[in-house]
Amino acid sequence: MPKISPFFQPSPVASQDSLAILHLKRDLLTPTVLRDHDDENIGYAEGKVTTTRYGNYPHSTLIGKPWGSQVKASQVDTGTRGRVGLLLAARGEKRKRGGSSAGHGNEVAVAATPVEERKRVTETTEIKDVKVPIPAETGFCHLLPPTPEVWTASLPHRTQVVYTPDYSYILQRLRVTPGTEVIEAGAGSGSFTHAAARAVFNGYPHGNVVNSQRSHAGDVETGTGRIWSFEFHEPRAHKLQEEIRNHSLSGIVTITHRDVYENGFTLVDTAPQPRIKASAVFLDLPAPWLTLKHLTRAPSSPLNPSTATHLCTFSPCIEQVQRAVSSLRSFGWLDIEMVEISSRRIESRRERVGLQEEGLRGVNATPGTVDEAVDRLREVEGRDRSYHHGMTVRSLNDSLGGDGSADGQREDYVSKQQRLQNIRDAQADRKLYKEGRLIHRSEPELKMHTSYLVFAVLPRAWTEDDERGAQEDVRERLEGTDAGVVDKPVSKRQRKRDAKERAGGDKDIELEMKWQIEDMGGDGP
Repeated sequence: MPKISPFFQPSPVASQDSLAILHLKRDLLTPTVLRDHDDENIGYAEGKVTTTRYGNYPHSTLIGKPWGSQVKASQVDTGTRGRVGLLLAARGEKRKRGGSSAGHGNEVAVAATPVEERKRVTETTEIKDVKVPIPAETGFCHLLPPTPEVWTASLPHRTQVVYTPDYSYILQRLRVTPGTEVIEAGAGSGSFTHAAARAVFNGYPHGNVVNSQRSHAGDVETGTGRIWSFEFHEPRAHKLQEEIRNHSLSGIVTITHRDVYENGFTLVDTAPQPRIKASAVFLDLPAPWLTLKHLTRAPSSPLNPSTATHLCTFSPCIEQVQRAVSSLRSFGWLDIEMVEISSRRIESRRERVGLQEEGLRGVNATPGTVDEAVDRLREVEGRDRSYHHGMTVRSLNDSLGGDGSADGQREDYVSKQQRLQNIRDAQADRKLYKEGRLIHRSEPELKMHTSYLVFAVLPRAWTEDDERGAQEDVRERLEGTDAGVVDKPVSKRQRKRDAKERAGGDKDIELEMKWQIEDMGGDGP
């Protein structure tokens, strides 16, 4: 049985060799593969470490944690010189500046660059004892399982990606459901590929076929969804193939390096390959109209002949849209429509207002009530009077020949630094997640144009035999096979007459039945 992809069914906790997403802030997510050891042997004493601008996270602090856990950053040595120096010391060698050849005795010449030095040292040195990480004072992240949404926000951008607001609407308009076969042209960074794979997932195929049952014509029945993805750029295609294998999506997604403008969508590279019978097509190409000649109802077409095909093109320029619409009409596509998606996120959080929040992050440290404002004004004025009084007392002491030790400072005076420290100390006993007012606030700016979406539908193949069969079916329905007649619709007036007869003279029952008829509505007077 193939390994279940974490995009379909993640494990309850983060395990070794699994893909994890470190959520640092709303728009900053970092993907990493969890390891209990350092594959590259960079030299961290804590093993493999993911270094970010918001702290360093040894993987030993992530493995075994439930998804969604908040993990604190750790103190690690991030300096290349320091780590390489420790490795040299562990081998009994000394660092020597300059030169490219080894020194005398145990002295080792430093390489020309820190990268070369680290590579030379780490290839011959192995850290056996992994140091227990020490928590840092600041910095934390949230450990998230991989989903198409967080993967879109964290994946390495090789091309412009299709973001969540776009691909969620596209999949809905293409009527993609579990078991659907989808053609994708222009895979790029794989954002739409992962989202579509989750949408069509209905179990893994067995061997090289989708289902063990076959139709009378010998074609494979599409009981399991498939994504047939094509990419023209060979390095991007190979990189995406590697990602698909690492994410355990090989049984659902097939990546093919091909120029679909000239060679179309048929699979002829490797035999045996199941025949493509797609009912949804997504074209993220500069010139999508050049592929329409391969998306017809010809016998060799990759489209499913028994169902209608829904198509979507993803084009950034209106000139591309105009040419694509013209070509779609010439090839017999119907219900052509252009849509532009503009999304705006809504933030839900608790807003805390008041002087008790002074010095804390993410709060509005202004007076929450009139009484707080008045108290703070009185405190400021009292501090000013105390200061001026102290200066007067000091001047008087100097004039009388005193030592100036009496400064007139009030005993209950609290400095600003002490006040902020008291607020921070009291924060530990407060339940901040329950305090404040729950508010919902949308983004100040609307995220505008990404691309134009053009949707179209190609009707299913319809032959003369299909037409005769449909006419015969309609004729049988009209003539009736059992009763011989077809019930005719009854007008509202006739239903009222029938209700009056069934009431038997009872006005209350008759009136209630008439009300029911009025609520039901119907044709006729």
